[in-house]
Amino acid sequence: MSMHPIQQIIARHKSGGHSGIYSCYSANEYVLRAVMRRAKRHNLPALIEATANQVNQFGGYTGQTPETFAAWCLELAEQEGFDASGLILGGDHLGPLTWTNLHEDEAMQNAGKLINDYVSTSFTKIHIDTSMRLASDDKLKPLSDKIISERGARLCAIAEEAFANRKNAFPDAASPVYVIGSEVPIPGGAQETEEHAVTSAENCRATIDAFKEAFGKYGLDEAWNRVTAVVVQPGVEFGEDDVRVYNREKARELCETIRENPGLVFEGHSTDYQPRQALREMMEDGIIIQKVGPALTFALREALFALENIEKIMLRGRDAVFSGFADALETAMLQNPGNWNKHYHGDGFKQRVNRAYGFSDRARYYLPEPTVAQAVERLTENLEKPLPLPLLSQFMPIQYQRVRDGLLKNCVHELIMDRIGDCADDYIFAMGCNADR
Repeated sequence: MSMHPIQQIIARHKSGGHSGIYSCYSANEYVLRAVMRRAKRHNLPALIEATANQVNQFGGYTGQTPETFAAWCLELAEQEGFDASGLILGGDHLGPLTWTNLHEDEAMQNAGKLINDYVSTSFTKIHIDTSMRLASDDKLKPLSDKIISERGARLCAIAEEAFANRKNAFPDAASPVYVIGSEVPIPGGAQETEEHAVTSAENCRATIDAFKEAFGKYGLDEAWNRVTAVVVQPGVEFGEDDVRVYNREKARELCETIRENPGLVFEGHSTDYQPRQALREMMEDGIIIQKVGPALTFALREALFALENIEKIMLRGRDAVFSGFADALETAMLQNPGNWNKHYHGDGFKQRVNRAYGFSDRARYYLPEPTVAQAVERLTENLEKPLPLPLLSQFMPIQYQRVRDGLLKNCVHELIMDRIGDCADDYIFAMGCNADR
């Protein structure tokens, strides 16, 4: 049986090579296209993951099921000329994340259906996350490693059965690899600006031991050989207006534990906004799967704001309909505050600034809103012609240099995706590639 691409990357890392992979968790078309373009340029795989609240059997907040999301990614890959064999689809935080208000029986039933649907489609990187309390759990006690690991093993058993059925239909289907871990940062960034402690070596070992025992109890010894990574907190996080940068000295004891496990590496969540050198140090220290999402849509939002500034100058005094993108976004966020009000704090001014510019990038949840999407469409239509270079230099200076040097087409869609690609370049650098043009 051939090794999964992620297992191959781990093998190279364990043998002393500088090897790793970054994971894009986003359901934005601009972002996915940009990631595929960068992967194609550097002949790298593209790891794209959907989270349980984005994509699930009920549609998630994107309205997509695992099947429709996978088909959409394949369609985008074909349009971008990206070889589908290099596309790795993953499921992030698969478990009862979105059903914590339910009793264990019902929540785990939904989680089982969720993980079945992911594996039955074409998702081969499966993060099993059972770290959250359910309605029937004692609210005064933290979940024990035993409960977390046994729930995880139950979901893995469902995943293995789903894969066996898929293998019957598609004999060449790749076996899924699994990611475990209970010290998982909140999806999408911190809600407060508190200090995040590095996972202790003791807790890391306890997690691995508990999951290994639970997998054995449920007859999943073969599946355990495909457990590739453990999610830990290496001390990185971001909030509304700050970023906690990786400190390898503080994480040294933790990172030494992974060397005790030949087939395992660490997966780092919330690595968004880390300096590229910090990302490379994380990769060298064994955190070789690095998750990024909000930073990519943050770059997209920056590009759209910059282009709206250009639009205002170009259309001033003309009989034209302005896009009003920033106003449409602000209005949508005020009308439906549920996706940002727990993340943005302080007075009205600070909240207004963070709604538009905050690192937590809660704005990404509102981009699909019809009024916001229409504003983006109007913006791109208004800027269909090549943009004046002085304006491009003023508002998108990096993209201007690439246009000037003949490396980038002066086209609004190309400019947007290239700006997102700037973020991807930091991870490509961390992986040991030359991300410069």
